[in-house]
Formats: sequence, C-alpha cells, structure tokens
Amino acid sequence: MKGERITSVIDDLEQITNDASASFGGLDASQLNWKPAADSWSVAQCLDHLITINSLYFPIFEKMGSGRVVNTFLEKYSPLSGLFGRFLIKAMMPENPKKMKTSKKAYPSSSEIDGNIVERFAEHNRQLAGHIERIAPDVDLKTIITSPLAGFVTYSLDDCLTMLVVHEQRHVLQAKRLMTSGRFNAETAENAGEGM
Repeated sequence: MKGERITSVIDDLEQITNDASASFGGLDASQLNWKPAADSWSVAQCLDHLITINSLYFPIFEKMGSGRVVNTFLEKYSPLSGLFGRFLIKAMMPENPKKMKTSKKAYPSSSEIDGNIVERFAEHNRQLAGHIERIAPDVDLKTIITSPLAGFVTYSLDDCLTMLVVHEQRHVLQAKRLMTSGRFNAETAENAGEGM
C-alpha cells in the first residue's frame, strides 16, 4: 500500500514536471520574469518558490530514509495534526481561488531569475522524487512530521505528500494563467524589442 502511494506521488511529480517543461520551456528570460503588477509573481517566481519550499523537506525525508523516525513531543501528542493537514491540503488545492500568504522562508527571489529556471525546476523535482523514493519501507504514512515553515504545525507524512503535489499543481496553474493575460505577449514582445 505504501509503495503504491509513493509511486503515485512520484508519477504526479513527473507529470507536473512535464507540464511545466511543455508550458514554460519555450519562454525567454523576459517572459519568465514578466508580472502584471509589483505584488504579483512571475512564472519564474512561481517555480523558484516551489524549489525553495520543497527543498526545506529534504532533511526530513533524509532522516526518514535512514529508518526509524523519532517523533518530538509535539508530533506525538498534538491533537491538531489531522486538522492542520486537511486545512493545508484544502487551501493549496489548485481550484481554490483564495490567495494564501506564504512564510518568508519560502519567498521566491525578488530579483530577476535566470532563464534556466524551468530546467532547474525539472532537476529539483527529480531530486524531490529521489528523496521520497528513498523513504525507508518501515516508515508509516501516518508518521507525524513538523512543518519546516512553522514549528507548531504538524501533519502526517501522507498529508505532506499530498500537499507537495497539490502545491506544485497550484503554482504551475498560476503561472499558466499569467501567460493567458493579454498583456503578457504584448509587454514581453515590447521588452524584447527594446533589447535589440
């Protein structure tokens, strides 16, 4: 059962990688960094944010790869783990239109991001899949972990895996929506013309 779940998550990550590569792989640096307003994120920032936040889970997955996990007091006894998990999954679902404020730890770069961000995202997702694949067989999906963004938030490994997938889907969709803006092509073409 756990093996199937891990395989399913890895398949989802691969699908998201392929979608991002197909959708954004042909964009140049100015298109990747374009945003409709100062407080909006560009395509590049959406992908950079995912790399930043997902990387915070690597040490957690590395510990799980070494075998038995020793839970903290909060992880053992917090009555809110299930509630936190359900709330965060619902909040991060791609179809949820409500904006979610992210932790400063997970902010994307505010300066221009280089044009190889799509390749970096694809490589990052391969690393993420590798970490998930190496979780030891004796680690239960119900194992409680602490959010790397907020020390008082706990949820199950199973919920964490769901969050990683829906969060990526959410931001890839957000980035795709940017490209459908009538201003996207007009303004990025204008910027390209200025650089000639």
